[in-house]
Amino acid sequence: MKRIYMDYSAGKPVDTRCLEAMGPYNQEIFGNPSSLHLYGREAKEALEKAREQVAKLVGATKAKEIIFTSGGTESSNLAIRGIAGRARKKGNHIITSDIEHVSVLNTCKSLEKEGYQITYLPVDRSGFVDPDSLRQAITPETILITIIYANNEIGTIQPIKDLGVIARAHNIYFHVDGVAAIGQVPIQVEEENIDLLSISSNDIYGPKGMGALYIREGTRIVPVSFGGGQEYGLRSGSENLPGIVGMGKAAEIARDELDRKAKHLIALRDNLIAGITSRVKESYLNGHPTKRLPNNINLRFSYIEGESLILSLDMMGVSAATGSACTSKTLEPSRTLLSIGLSEVDAHGSLVLTLGKATTEEEIDYVLEVLPGIVERLRSMSPLTPKEYILQKGS
Repeated sequence: MKRIYMDYSAGKPVDTRCLEAMGPYNQEIFGNPSSLHLYGREAKEALEKAREQVAKLVGATKAKEIIFTSGGTESSNLAIRGIAGRARKKGNHIITSDIEHVSVLNTCKSLEKEGYQITYLPVDRSGFVDPDSLRQAITPETILITIIYANNEIGTIQPIKDLGVIARAHNIYFHVDGVAAIGQVPIQVEEENIDLLSISSNDIYGPKGMGALYIREGTRIVPVSFGGGQEYGLRSGSENLPGIVGMGKAAEIARDELDRKAKHLIALRDNLIAGITSRVKESYLNGHPTKRLPNNINLRFSYIEGESLILSLDMMGVSAATGSACTSKTLEPSRTLLSIGLSEVDAHGSLVLTLGKATTEEEIDYVLEVLPGIVERLRSMSPLTPKEYILQKGS
């Protein structure tokens, strides 16, 4: 059976160029970057090269502003808890949004149990945070604002630069979860007033289990793990050198290919959205129509459940999702979809298709060929489908 993968937000293949770059660092150049001898110096050189490659991808002015971690989740935990611990004497108020990734939301919830005050900003129907609502939420106790660059479910890209201006004007640290956006849209931490930025390696086709945290020079945080003092004392533990080298190469490739890849994905994305919404009655796009990630399609279909839809698509060779991979084990409706005003029924009837650089026009055509029939079959069996809809289809 033809297999088509459209769940790139959940996991991406590692670029072969990254694998080639990593190869020597598993057996030939295996020293510890902290060692003073030749093997250690070779490892240290590779480590710092990768740091520079990641810094260039996000527009950091200095390579030392990049701290390597195990992934986006650890980066966000380190950023939020690091600021919360450092600035506790100044205040205990943190502002975030209703549609953050669970790594941010659950970190904030854990801090609430420790006495911190958390404000969860609402979003509009497209998923945007209103800059005015952010201004109004700031108090003298506010120490951190943490907002996702682009939502990983509905793809909406936030007005990060405007939000950063507000944070800077009030002398409040600004953390941005850039995991879903990195490598898809240009991120410039200096221009966008970002103090801390979470990055994931696999989201730029690098190795899994790797990430980084950009920390603007002068931003002071406390570590959340302790040991030998690696990564400037903020993330102790011997560095995963092969993974770091692979992530550095992925960052270099992402920077070089960003514009070309984005244009390719936007064309495929818009073709798929237009094709589905024109062929399937009562299908609707979630998120903003244009201010969204180049690879993201999030649609809701009346009268059916997303779980049945993805299982049916899988039987036809198409891998898709109903929401964030990090919450797919639960049967609860997407928090993001509820936050943009959807009912629980509509939220359950949503489908997420995320494209990758290997996606082809032929794959788009195949999905457009099989999806309408699947939707109609599921609607014909669903207790949610009105009788008049079935009669209308039958006529």
